[in-house]
Amino acid sequence: MNARVLDGEIITSRLDDVRAYDGVRSRRVFACIIDYLVVGLLSIPFAILVFLFGIITLSLGWMLFPVLVPAVAVIYIWNTLGGRDQATLGMKAMGIRLDRLDGAPIDGMTAVVHSVLFWAGNVILTPLVLLVTLFSDRKRTLHDLLLGTVVSRTDR
Repeated sequence: MNARVLDGEIITSRLDDVRAYDGVRSRRVFACIIDYLVVGLLSIPFAILVFLFGIITLSLGWMLFPVLVPAVAVIYIWNTLGGRDQATLGMKAMGIRLDRLDGAPIDGMTAVVHSVLFWAGNVILTPLVLLVTLFSDRKRTLHDLLLGTVVSRTDR
């Protein structure tokens, strides 16, 4: 690894640099909003297909509607957050990415578990999920702490 000195501190990786976490909390919120919009827009063509499938199957296919949006979201997360860039479209727009603290790349399963823990955490412990960022190192949320991940800026 390339080590460098910043203000008297030895920085061994990008994740050790404190500047990589400036503004991450607000960027995560806006990235989440963008991703909800993207998943909503991606759900429209699939909803049309499920509707047509329901007509063909004499309404049996319409039982897929309750799982439509979560299925689209899981596929979206698996392919974007678990992909090469380790960021969803919203995260890319906000200039942030998800990293594992051990340095390994984020795989699709870790990305999906991260998102499911986020959704479950918001259902059960809504304020606690974001309040943890005020007291944790690197502005990590509750699900980041559980999975050993961190969200950092890509431009630092």
